[in-house]
Amino acid sequence: MNLTRTLCFVIAALSSYAALVYRLGQVRRSWRDGAYRALLVTLVLQCLTFTMGAIAMGGGAFLGVGNLAILIMHVAAVAFCVSAQVILLRWALDAEEAARRGRYWLWAGAVLSVLLVVLFFVADGSGRPAEDFNSGSGSPLVLTYLLVFILSQAVPCLTIFRQCAAYLRMTENASLRQALRMLWVSAGILFLYCSARTVNILTAASGVDIGLWQLASNLFSAIGIVTLSLSLSISSWGPPVAKLLGWARSYRSYRALYPLWRDLYENSPDIALEPPGAAVSDLDYRLHRRVVEIRDGWRELRPYIERPAEPGDAEAAGQAQAEAAQIRLALRAKRTGTVPAASKDEGEFEDRDNDNFGAEVAWLTQVAAAYRRLSHVG
Repeated sequence: MNLTRTLCFVIAALSSYAALVYRLGQVRRSWRDGAYRALLVTLVLQCLTFTMGAIAMGGGAFLGVGNLAILIMHVAAVAFCVSAQVILLRWALDAEEAARRGRYWLWAGAVLSVLLVVLFFVADGSGRPAEDFNSGSGSPLVLTYLLVFILSQAVPCLTIFRQCAAYLRMTENASLRQALRMLWVSAGILFLYCSARTVNILTAASGVDIGLWQLASNLFSAIGIVTLSLSLSISSWGPPVAKLLGWARSYRSYRALYPLWRDLYENSPDIALEPPGAAVSDLDYRLHRRVVEIRDGWRELRPYIERPAEPGDAEAAGQAQAEAAQIRLALRAKRTGTVPAASKDEGEFEDRDNDNFGAEVAWLTQVAAAYRRLSHVG
C-alpha cells in the first residue's frame, strides 16, 4: 500500500516539475506579466507539496524533525491552493478586482497555515508515527489537524469548480476556454480526493479498516494533479500539439488518398505537377496537389462515366461507394475504349463544399477508402 502511495506522489511531483520546466522556458518574454509570475509560484508550490509527500512516505525525520516533511507538504498545499485561486482570478477578472479578491484568499491561507503549524506541534506531531497523519488517528488533536487540512483543500476546489463553470460562459478566448475546462475537471477530481481522504480519516478515527479503499484518495490526488499541471500549461503546449495533430491528420489523409491518386495518375500522367517521388517537404502543399490531381484525373474520366438513369441515385446512402465504383468502371472503360451512350460529362463529386478544403479532403478520403475496398474485392 505504501508503494502505491509513494508512486502516486512521484507521478504528481513529476507532472508538476514538467509543467514548471515548460513554463520556465517563457520567463524572458513573460516575466512582466503578473499572471505568469503567479503561475510560476503556483507550480513551485505544487512541486514542493508532492516532493515533500514522496519524502514523507520514506518515513523518518526531515531536517532532524519527525514528520516535518508532512507538515511542510500540508502548508505548501494550502499555499498552492490559494495561489491557484489567485491565478484563476487573474485569468477571469480585471487586475484591480483580481487583486482585491486575491487578498482575501491570501489572508485565509496565512491563517490556515498558522493554525496547521500550531495544531501540529500541540498534538506532538513530531513525535507521532507518520501513519497517524497518512491514514488517520483516534487522537482528537490529530483528527482536528487533518480535518482542518482537508477543509483547506476542499473549499478552494469547490470554489474553482464553480468559478470555472461561470467564467467559461464569459470568455470567447479559445486557449483560455481550454485551460478553464481542464481546471474545472481537475478541481472536480481533487474534490473527490478530499472526499475520499475524509472517509479515510473518519474511518481510522472510528477504528474501521476499509482496506485497499484507502488508496482511492491517493489515486484521485495523482490524477487530479496531472490534470491540473496540464491545465496550467496548456496555453503553451496546446498550439504546438494542435499543430502536430493537424499535421498527423493531413498525413493520414495524404496516405489514404494514394491508391485513388495512383490509379488516376497511371491513367493520366499529365495531372501531376511534379513527378512522383519529388522531394517536397511542405505536407500542406503536397496534400493540396494530391487533391487537385485527383480532381483533374476525375475530370478526364468524365466521358467514360455513365450518367445515372435516375438523378437521385447519387444522393442515396453509400454515395462515396457509388462514386468509387464509377471511377473504377470509368478507368476500365477508358483502357478498353468503351464510351457509354450517356456519359457523365459534367459535374463534380456530390455532397461537397467547394470553398472548404477540409470538407473536400474528408469527402475524397471516403471515396478513396471505398475505392481501396473495391480494389481488394477485385
